Amino acid sequence: MVKAGGLSTRGPRNLLRQIREALAGGADAAHVASAQQRLDVVVRIIARSMVAEVCSIYLRRGSGELELFATEGLNPEAVHNTRLRPGEGLVGEVARLAQPVSLSNAQEHPSFSYRPETGEDPFNAFLGAPLLRGGRAIGVLVVQNRAARVYDEDELEDIQNIAMVLSETVASGGLLGDAELRDVELAPHRPERLSGQKFAEGLAVGRAILHEAPVPPDKLLADDPALEEQRLNAGLAALKSSIDVLLEGGQAKLGGTPYEVLETYRMFADDRGWNRSLLEAVRSGLTSEAAVDRVRTEHRARFASARDPYIRERLHDFEDLANRLLRILMGDDPSARVIPDDAILVARNLGPADLLEYPRSKLKGLLLEEGSPAGHAAIVARALQIPCVGRLPGLRDRLSEGDAVIVDGETGEAYLRPRADMLAAIQNRMEVRAQRRAEFDQLRDTPAVTLDGRRIMLLTNAGLAVDLENLDMTGAEGIGLFRTEFQFMVADELPKLTAQTALYKLVLDAAGDRPVTFRTLDIGGDKVLPYLEPEREENPALGRRAIRLGLDRPALLRMQLRALLAAAAGRELRVMFPMIATVEEFRRARELMDVECDWARRRGRNLPRLIRLGAMIECPSLLWHLDALLPLTDFVSVGTNDLMQYMFAADRTNPRVADRYDAMSPPALRALLEIRKKCTDTNTPVSICGEMAGKPLEAFALIALGFDRLSAPASGVGPVKRMILSADLNAAWRGMEPLLASSASSVRGEIESLARKLNLAV
Repeated sequence: MVKAGGLSTRGPRNLLRQIREALAGGADAAHVASAQQRLDVVVRIIARSMVAEVCSIYLRRGSGELELFATEGLNPEAVHNTRLRPGEGLVGEVARLAQPVSLSNAQEHPSFSYRPETGEDPFNAFLGAPLLRGGRAIGVLVVQNRAARVYDEDELEDIQNIAMVLSETVASGGLLGDAELRDVELAPHRPERLSGQKFAEGLAVGRAILHEAPVPPDKLLADDPALEEQRLNAGLAALKSSIDVLLEGGQAKLGGTPYEVLETYRMFADDRGWNRSLLEAVRSGLTSEAAVDRVRTEHRARFASARDPYIRERLHDFEDLANRLLRILMGDDPSARVIPDDAILVARNLGPADLLEYPRSKLKGLLLEEGSPAGHAAIVARALQIPCVGRLPGLRDRLSEGDAVIVDGETGEAYLRPRADMLAAIQNRMEVRAQRRAEFDQLRDTPAVTLDGRRIMLLTNAGLAVDLENLDMTGAEGIGLFRTEFQFMVADELPKLTAQTALYKLVLDAAGDRPVTFRTLDIGGDKVLPYLEPEREENPALGRRAIRLGLDRPALLRMQLRALLAAAAGRELRVMFPMIATVEEFRRARELMDVECDWARRRGRNLPRLIRLGAMIECPSLLWHLDALLPLTDFVSVGTNDLMQYMFAADRTNPRVADRYDAMSPPALRALLEIRKKCTDTNTPVSICGEMAGKPLEAFALIALGFDRLSAPASGVGPVKRMILSADLNAAWRGMEPLLASSASSVRGEIESLARKLNLAV
């Protein structure tokens, strides 16, 4: 029996096997050499197997037009002569929607476009599927029949599997050679410039590698479908088990919203439609990896353009599940991947541990579709001094693995497949940067002293073991901010007391006589640890994070304080508590340190010779309570990143509002001046450890206001020191003071003019 318009009784597996043989040059494709002949063989096999009177393949040209490249059943003279404009006809509709279109009477559809040269007049039934590559249609596969009929779900599934195999094989060059594909846009090939946000300074040129690597063409078709089904089921079971680990303890332990959030996530893993699509794809002859990739690509194409944030969030959930499942099936270990020496990593977003899994020596740059300058990936990129640009929508669909890429971390731009002149320009800029780095290296051992004799203490920010190398490389006088949460964020489980102690001791040993200030855990909100109770909050930046979480879970904070005391035995220990909003919060945190000191004394433990406790000024509420706070502290540090976003009620991680304020505005500068004055009056040491401290112009404003301790990212130490050596603080203050009374929203331009007038090296 043969099913009209559908696959013959030989079944979908046989069809995919025949296509594989045709692509390999066997069976009907014996002695076939040219691209055209091979395509003709493929459409003939598909038409015969699906009992279709027409089978056609259209590929997208560089102009965006869809060209008829091969057909069985239409007029052969129409091949390469019939071209459809973007969105034209039913074929254009399939490409526009990036999903299948099935019609029993095609000529009645409003998008139908009559092209007499094709001879398709008598064909009524139409079934078209897009050839998707990364969620983008690079072509269309069509089958047609004379009889008006409705194609069933099995036939729809079959043509999608065929289209998936064709798209991956064609795009990889496995079907057609480069010479025969001139001007065929199987993947974007023209130079493009994308504008995003700069997350980490620097320039890089290299080859794109995708964080979620595509399935290789030779891994698309299964030799043993029954075995593949077992592999898929085992992979799904492992996926669901990994999610169940997050739910360990059940509702009684988690309770309320956290449990419901994870239950929703687990529900997606159990989604019948998703699981059924995967199973049917495998049963049709695809490998488990190919099945996951196909379903992932279809979801991306269907929902990527959705404006509804809820729908886009669901797309991310499904994508994350698919990526997790692919890693399980492929046994993917990024550290074991063979990548080029000039790799530019491309991803939608990255967790803090993801970036560290790649070999540092080969990773030259990072491009992200999403993320924020304050996100985990951006912070790690800055620590590793890897240029990074984020907020590049549609990036992955515009790139293929191996494409030449430029990361411009100075302007926040990415250049894809750049022209020779652009490469030459970037190389010149990189040479200039190298010369500047050489200049900074010469200043490494030079004290940061202004022209009028003011000594500025330049420290660096850190959070990873690799950061410790920057102490000697930059000439920083110590670590003004050590972010202890990184150790927690890159771990699969809560770091044990011994592991925490070992890291803190390593940091103190590396610093030697130089001061180190440890910030206690700044987690919660958007910094979710998988092994702690997750909470989804409406406003995570204003939620239960940092010291609030530490005080709510004193055992967690006490263990960290215990580790710090043990690591600093016999030495000076400097600890500061983040996001202090009230004096009472600092008082309670200090009491926990007293409890831990008493615990250590009772057991005869060796304590630090000196303990200094400080508060981070990040919440505007403290600006009017410094007189009560400062007498309780040994020092304070201003976290300008959070202080500014709270002052201006603008989430710095939200690109829609992050540029609504400028830290170089009169109210921001006056607030900083007030903090400095209060600290001077009480002899309280104060430092700046936000991003402002690492930018020469902003750092100039800070030292003009009287701050003499700056903690900057490693990449900012050299440029800021050069600026300090060229500054006259008396002249700087005389020029700055009148600007504080301005009613302008920003005085950045005026400060730039002042810097030029003073011949400042910024």
